[in-house]
Amino acid sequence: MVLLTSVICGLLLIALTAVTVIDVVGRYIFNAPLSGASEMTEFLLLGIIFIGLPAITLDDGHITIDLVTSQLPQMATSILAFFARLLSAVFFAILGWQLLEHAERLALYQDITVYLRIPFAPFCTAAAYLMILCSVIVTVQILRPLLTRKPGAPRA
Repeated sequence: MVLLTSVICGLLLIALTAVTVIDVVGRYIFNAPLSGASEMTEFLLLGIIFIGLPAITLDDGHITIDLVTSQLPQMATSILAFFARLLSAVFFAILGWQLLEHAERLALYQDITVYLRIPFAPFCTAAAYLMILCSVIVTVQILRPLLTRKPGAPRA
């Protein structure tokens, strides 16, 4: 799954670069910018960010700063990691829920882009479900040590 989302993000990044190059060349050489380039850029960035987040979450690759925690005992580091993951799971769930509510409002108002006339609601809904997926991934990361405990091993 990480490879698939990484490939998708790479393709979206190539498309974003192509849109930018075509827009700049068209604007400054041919005096004809690419119509809707800013809207395409917005949607491509949305895709890169929200498709990339589950891959990063699955890979446990979020940025961490361990200036203080590297000096703590292993037990304290494990406890802090547990609470950081718990906070992340809650944050992703709340963000997904709020994005779903926002998507409902966008659908209700039939909000669309100015130039390309693309509806916003499906993209917002997809972003919401990807945030909920991130919450599920982090929850599994929290529960995995509890579920894969060796028989007869003491509970932590």
